[in-house]
Amino acid sequence: MASKVIHAYYNDDEVLMHAVKKVKAAKHHIEEVFCPFPVHGLDKAMGLEPTRLAITAFLYGCVGISVATLMMNFIMIEDWPQDIGGKPSFSYIENMPAFVPIMFELTVFFAAHLMVITFYLRSRLWPFKKAENPDVRTTDDLFLMEIEIHENESELRELLAESGAVEINISEKNSH
Repeated sequence: MASKVIHAYYNDDEVLMHAVKKVKAAKHHIEEVFCPFPVHGLDKAMGLEPTRLAITAFLYGCVGISVATLMMNFIMIEDWPQDIGGKPSFSYIENMPAFVPIMFELTVFFAAHLMVITFYLRSRLWPFKKAENPDVRTTDDLFLMEIEIHENESELRELLAESGAVEINISEKNSH
């Protein structure tokens, strides 16, 4: 199903920030903003919810430390106990100080790698995926604000022109 959207182009990130605040104050829903580089505070200005990626990183770290603990207990205590530097191999707790670096490294390894995979899956990014930005200029020097039109095209055009847009276009957007 296709819907009409208005694309407002800006050539400065500060002008874009003021425009986003102005559009949000006028109670319009901004579908997406495409930028050539990250703009600090844009997510807050758009009213986006904070990411939950940090929660997944913590959970993945817990998986990593669990795997490290189970792995070291099996390898160094149960399967192949060794006398290394006079340390007894009777229990995991007695040897745990020697295992702390391995526990730390596996915690970081699991958290980092699984978090990257989660980010790519959540963002629907995979190899050979076609870019979704509506205008290639947004990867170079222009900022684009996309707003869906609901019987308010002239009002939106006027508001966006006042907000400092250098170009305003109407196009059809295919919803997935």
